[in-house]
Amino acid sequence: MNILSVENLEKTLKDEPLFSSLTFGLEKGEKVGIVGKNGAGKSTLLKVLAGLLYPDEGTISVKNGADISLLEQNVSFSQDDSIEDFFFSSTSEKIRKLKKYYVSLSGNNSKEQMRLFEEVEKEGLFNIERNYYALLSDFGLPYSKDTKVALLSGGEQKKMALSRAFAAESDIILLDEPTNHLDIRTIEKMEEMLGSEKLSAIIVTHDRHILDSVCTTIFELDRSSFYRHPGSYSSYLERKAERLVMAQKQKERMESVLRRELKWLQRAPKARTGKDKGRIERAEKLKEVQSTPVYEKRIREFSSEKRRLGKKILEVDSITKSYGEKKIFSSFSFIFEKNMKIALVGDNGSGKSTFLDVITKNIAPDSGSVDIGVNTVFGYYDQKSRLLNENKTVIEYISDIGENIEINEDEKVSAARFLELFGFPQAMHRSPISILSGGEKRRLYLISRLVANPNFLILDEPTNDLDIDTMESLEDYISSFAGPVLICSHDRTFLDITTETTLYIKDGKIQYFAVPVSTFLEEEKEREKADKKNIEITKAPEQRVRKDEKKKLSFKEQREYELLQKEIEDLESEVAAIEASFSTIDSREYEKLLKAQRDYEEKNNLLESKIERYLELDERA
Repeated sequence: MNILSVENLEKTLKDEPLFSSLTFGLEKGEKVGIVGKNGAGKSTLLKVLAGLLYPDEGTISVKNGADISLLEQNVSFSQDDSIEDFFFSSTSEKIRKLKKYYVSLSGNNSKEQMRLFEEVEKEGLFNIERNYYALLSDFGLPYSKDTKVALLSGGEQKKMALSRAFAAESDIILLDEPTNHLDIRTIEKMEEMLGSEKLSAIIVTHDRHILDSVCTTIFELDRSSFYRHPGSYSSYLERKAERLVMAQKQKERMESVLRRELKWLQRAPKARTGKDKGRIERAEKLKEVQSTPVYEKRIREFSSEKRRLGKKILEVDSITKSYGEKKIFSSFSFIFEKNMKIALVGDNGSGKSTFLDVITKNIAPDSGSVDIGVNTVFGYYDQKSRLLNENKTVIEYISDIGENIEINEDEKVSAARFLELFGFPQAMHRSPISILSGGEKRRLYLISRLVANPNFLILDEPTNDLDIDTMESLEDYISSFAGPVLICSHDRTFLDITTETTLYIKDGKIQYFAVPVSTFLEEEKEREKADKKNIEITKAPEQRVRKDEKKKLSFKEQREYELLQKEIEDLESEVAAIEASFSTIDSREYEKLLKAQRDYEEKNNLLESKIERYLELDERA
């Protein structure tokens, strides 16, 4: 049975149709991944489903009582928002209802307060707030509810938004590029939460690992058309290949018809009569259809012009960096060699970007030395896009690097054509960089780093905001790159394809592992399990000693233990009496009903704490 039904949905932005006649259903527990090029309308579709945008045409039906939570691609908040304020700004109907109850407490309408309290209590909405702060703690954000969101890092803000999206335990969760700015450990926790059979999800992501391991259906948006592919991402790729082959065959058949029609059109005018008008129109339509490619050409074997590397490329000796009392890394030494393809991984805030800034001499280490070879030229793609001049147009920015760009040994293209191959149509070439979207700026900056003819490639989270086609082009580039490559990324599939060894930064220490990322992550999990087991074995004798030492209760504790039994019985009777009184209180006696509800909650909380204390003493007695 569908929990969400969409029929004939249409949406146009800036006079461009994003999607039309879009129809699908979402089953309970189904996990859908949405793929498509940047600008295909994926984020817009999620906003329409969440009710933040209205469709131009079509209907959206949600099963009665079903709740929807949305995680937007960019975390939105006001400058003065606290972590608590951010929680209550959710689009989830459950969180909105909880907020409405809290707001009502500041008023004098006791009838409304009582009604809202009963709704909140019945639906278990108080648990949502507790879930939110528990998830924040699980994600390593032990901040108070008054902490300002603006003070958090980008990764911490994304974890906060993820906590809110999952805390509501909504029936449907919409996730827009959820992995951006997250570390691999957090992404793995998110995958576990998505595994719930009760949860339905629609996920816009470029992370092929999630698409293949979590998603049970793939939706593709391609030039305003919609395709549904049952199965994982791997199945989708097979089905898409079959679809493109069939489309190409159909196009070839149409070309044969078009050739015949054009030959007829070239005959003398006297052969054309009024009754041939339909044939002329058909030929014109065929020409128009044939001008549309079955699929767009993607760059293959793109590489920089070869730049010679010296014997010394990059050597770091005992480098150390701290910020205040926090040590980022210490005494790290390493020699980078020509054919190295290295992944840099670690949790959010562990210092990965700082390390890259140190080895490229954008910031100085506290101690130690960074020795860069005389022939070494970095292609450093940093998260801040520091070298992106927003005062220039798109074509000016790329032309400054080179008018003609080498695609491979046999082919060079103009700067304008190169931009088209990377998803910048001619209509955008004269646009100021300042008006581009965040994803478009990142893509343009990436292009500029690749065509600048580097011989040492350093990429800091290159897959953020990129579509899968662009990522595959980047993977092709890296595979043919002759110099060393160092990549900091959370995208496990991307790292497995592009790198061979791993640098791991944790707790102020950087370690080198001569294995790919997937192997390293598996081994790291095993190491953590072994460490945890050793800690438990070490602590067990101490725990037994402490238990033996505290086996007997003191005289005061023994007396408390005996009294607790009677207190619990009395409280249980009081709670039962209050429960019974609800049916006898006149519904018009709002003050009396509200007081009974508060007494009930107070007695219940006291009863729980008494039982907890009793069980603690009982275990020792």
